[in-house]
Amino acid sequence: MRAKRSERRGQEETDPKTVKELRIGVVDTMFARFDMGASARAELESCSGFGESFTVISRTVPGFKDLAVAAMNMIQKDGCSIVVALGMPGSAPIDKQCAHEASQGIMQAQLMTATPILEVFVHEDESDDPQVLAKVFDDRSRKHARKRVLDAVRPRPVEPSSGSGCSPGFR
Repeated sequence: MRAKRSERRGQEETDPKTVKELRIGVVDTMFARFDMGASARAELESCSGFGESFTVISRTVPGFKDLAVAAMNMIQKDGCSIVVALGMPGSAPIDKQCAHEASQGIMQAQLMTATPILEVFVHEDESDDPQVLAKVFDDRSRKHARKRVLDAVRPRPVEPSSGSGCSPGFR
């Protein structure tokens, strides 16, 4: 099955019209104070080609340390070609350490599956203002999800953006 998916991915990269069933995974957490998964799914559903050239598979896990296994399962069991993993680390030092460990797990899952998993974390201490933080959650979730769809459906070189400081979200 792995070889077939690799062959299919190669076709998708050369001709977006040959995309039969590109599956994009969205995995989020119950712990976050904002429904990041809903924002990412809404953005993906608004992209051209939704339902025709790609579908969205979605899961919710308890916390961000569960994202790596869920993303791997989406790749290996659900046939996702790419996964967006969304989470919210708290502001305490232990939360930052756990976020680092979760990030390591996501990187390991990418290596084990040879499939991109985009980690999208919004740290609780990025803003003291709940309204600003909500905008960061929504903006980052939506922009990263959209970028992944565009990368998967219409690959393009990233060199033109190199060194521009361009990054979705608040920072």
